[in-house]
Amino acid sequence: MLNHIDEIQGIGLHLDLVLRKIQNAYLRAFEELNVEMTIEQWVILHRIYELGDEASQRDIVQSNFRNRATTSRVIGGLERKGWVSKARFDGDQKRFKLELTPEGQEVIDLVMPKALQLRKLAVKNMEAAEFVTFLRVLDQIGENYEAS
Repeated sequence: MLNHIDEIQGIGLHLDLVLRKIQNAYLRAFEELNVEMTIEQWVILHRIYELGDEASQRDIVQSNFRNRATTSRVIGGLERKGWVSKARFDGDQKRFKLELTPEGQEVIDLVMPKALQLRKLAVKNMEAAEFVTFLRVLDQIGENYEAS
């Protein structure tokens, strides 16, 4: 197949198709749970949850692969919904500390079981070794583009 790569309609097209299917599954789940949220809001809300007391806007920007302006806009939306609060770290007035509000924690508690179910769906009918190979191949593709 690799010798026919130019005949393929485009690896990016295929990756985009799969990504859209994943995103649509998450959006349907949010809708079923009556949670009005975008994919980017979920990613950032979940990341704040994972980082806990040490969650900073800078860390979110660095781990989210989005620029500062986009991340700031999404965080602002989460603040307006009342799911996240933003303050300065004690002794560090340059960094914003992000915390889940009780309402934000409720959203995490509601959505997390469905998100875990969707993660399991992604690897259904796959051997562990196949998934490791899949991740290695994706990483290699990413490195190839990064190097160009």
